[in-house]
Amino acid sequence: MCGIVAIVGPGASQYTKTANTMLERIAHRGPDDEGISVLDDITLGQKRLSIIDVAGGHQPIFTVDKQKCIVCNGEIYNYRKLKKELPHHHFGTRSDTESILHLYEEVGEECFSQLDGMFACVLHDGEDTYVARDPLGIKPLYEGHKDDCTFFASEIKALDGFVDDIKEFPPGYYFSTDKGYVSYYDIPTDLHLERDMDTITARIREKLTQAVSKRLMSDVPLGVFLSGGIDSSIIAAVARRSKDPLQSFSVGMAGSPDLKYARMVADFLDTEHYEYIYDQEEILKILPEVIYHLESYDPPLVRSAIPCFFVSRLASQYVKVILTGEGSDELFAGYHYFHDIDEKKQLHDESLRIVSGLHNLNLQRVDRLTMAHSIEGRVPFLDIDFVEYAASIDPQLKLSGEDRIEKWLLRKAFDGYLPDEVLWRTKMEFADGCGSGDLLGEYAERHISDEEFAAERQPADGIELGSKEELYYYRIFDRLFHNPQISDTMGKWEGSVQ
Repeated sequence: MCGIVAIVGPGASQYTKTANTMLERIAHRGPDDEGISVLDDITLGQKRLSIIDVAGGHQPIFTVDKQKCIVCNGEIYNYRKLKKELPHHHFGTRSDTESILHLYEEVGEECFSQLDGMFACVLHDGEDTYVARDPLGIKPLYEGHKDDCTFFASEIKALDGFVDDIKEFPPGYYFSTDKGYVSYYDIPTDLHLERDMDTITARIREKLTQAVSKRLMSDVPLGVFLSGGIDSSIIAAVARRSKDPLQSFSVGMAGSPDLKYARMVADFLDTEHYEYIYDQEEILKILPEVIYHLESYDPPLVRSAIPCFFVSRLASQYVKVILTGEGSDELFAGYHYFHDIDEKKQLHDESLRIVSGLHNLNLQRVDRLTMAHSIEGRVPFLDIDFVEYAASIDPQLKLSGEDRIEKWLLRKAFDGYLPDEVLWRTKMEFADGCGSGDLLGEYAERHISDEEFAAERQPADGIELGSKEELYYYRIFDRLFHNPQISDTMGKWEGSVQ
């Protein structure tokens, strides 16, 4: 895991000082190591958080002949399998990133579709440059342009002020200087719909266990976020069966439901449990730092980022890798507005739509707030094999109703893994469960007058703020970033998604 930058195009070497400054702005993503290489028409740089091959995985990684090189942010979970399939290639490291380089030597740009993991990478083969991002956008990547060069970076802040425009690199695509953008992955939509309940629950259990098992791969300490909700609790329960001891982390305001249920799960699973209690004063104090790292002023995202900031900070004292529960609500109709959908094709389409949109919403939050504290977040529910299986389940079986709680299929699959009081607990939003859900909205209402809101609700072309809370966040955001186009990269939760 790390932060990467790349400058591609004629005269890229003249931007070496810029590349170094870009790396400094994302130093939090990789405090363990740094590498930069200046070639004819490309400059590559990386700040490394050492997870696999701690001592030997320095980047950029070059082939023996020095003709090809790569920088990558992420984890390739099938790298050992790929390495066995490439016996004639010389591996100079034990790093998972090097497997991409040699796979490219073997199959060319087809290599990206063979990777099982989360990644954003830039690969130079001596003539052409390839840039790629994982299928769902778990790992971030942005680009901008100046003169005849294209700039790439893991976070917006690395590009801000250096380029004329900033946009998000699309998930499931690779780019080459020869071919432009090429889509290499879409979630399959034309699948046989599974309807047998016994088969479904067994397969959910089997495939999620496999997804968690992959993500236990680490040469450094690993733990789990534990909110006490169903998603993180299931991930913790599955991980605990393979890992002893397992460290778990929970945060909230005094008396919040999440702390109570997280303790219950931790006791049941016998984890090494740590918690942190925060208050309103501390929330207000860290809010600018949260927005700086989050790179968004979307109210639901900011609200959920606050507990994520605190729990990441807590976990960073003990581990370098963390498992989280993102993706379950999208795959198993966990949001309240799914109650209003009766037609199963509509539900199926909506589920895939919001899974495909996670890259600049929940996944952005997880990535930014974990990496702000130099730890790596992994998301087992968004394992591609698990996503594709979940998409193949008859959508009608995912719908809740009078006799069904939301995500009941998932709960049924893991019956016995958790206390019933947790397994059948009604969903709460992350910020609400932590006790801070309405706090900042109420604060903004008290501190921004109606006149101020009317005057500032359209601060720039194309931006219209929907509430005083959003204006409160936007004021902070506007002080921190200098390119108004940054707003174009932001995802926004629709009002119905709760």
